[in-house]
Amino acid sequence: MKIIQSRLWSFVFLQSFLTGNLVDSSALPSAANPVPVMTLVGSQVVLPCSWKDSQKEMSASGCHIQWMTPPYTVFEQLGEDRWQAAEYEGRVEVPLEKLNSGDCSLIIKDVQIGDTGRYESFLVVDGVRSQKSRVFIQSVKLSVTDHKSQKSLYPGDDLVLKLYTPHSFAVVFQSRNSSEWVNLWKRGDENDKRIEKHHQLEQLTIKNLQYSDEGIYKVLDEDDLSVSTIQLYITENSPSSRIQEKQQKILTDSAATSSCSALLLSVLLSCLQIIHLH
Repeated sequence: MKIIQSRLWSFVFLQSFLTGNLVDSSALPSAANPVPVMTLVGSQVVLPCSWKDSQKEMSASGCHIQWMTPPYTVFEQLGEDRWQAAEYEGRVEVPLEKLNSGDCSLIIKDVQIGDTGRYESFLVVDGVRSQKSRVFIQSVKLSVTDHKSQKSLYPGDDLVLKLYTPHSFAVVFQSRNSSEWVNLWKRGDENDKRIEKHHQLEQLTIKNLQYSDEGIYKVLDEDDLSVSTIQLYITENSPSSRIQEKQQKILTDSAATSSCSALLLSVLLSCLQIIHLH
């Protein structure tokens, strides 16, 4: 525990110490033209970075990398010592083996809409008079969008809604004939006869759809930001219903034909019996 606290405080001290030695990245061409990266909520994304392009003579063992969303630090690593911002806890990393070979790309897991923004990477190096300074490496513009889809189902079918991420918090619904949003589910709710959360997968099932279930469904995170938007259409009859109707019609027609044939046969036999008697 003391070792962890020591490492944490060393990073805190370093960040405070470097405040007066920030590089004006806005004046650099790479910052003015950030690398665009696009992804969807809940996926994993890699923000590119290579420190060897900035410090070719630097020892890999002494590589100290820092990622920021100005003015806040997102991730910092020196050797095996790492620091992560609270909102990125457990979701960001720079693999040590890649860092030592020059690849300082930041991996963000389970990406959220709130992660959208500009990211800048720096290499912390020794400056004049044994002071630390930061060398700008790369600027990346991350764009995160929600999932969008359309579905067409039949009365009696089940709608499976993907939640995509453990950060999904609620599902709201807007009926086709309404402008109001209705709360259908929020994380922690118990399953009922119509709405069921899978015990392992991040998905929700709405059972036995009716015509009134046609409309727009939105999955929201804790900040009410959209994770996914689904437009649902309910069609009149399912293929199985039409098949059943045809089968029933065939059976009914067959029964009627059989009944008619039996009646004709009975009449014919009666006529033959009458002729035979005469």
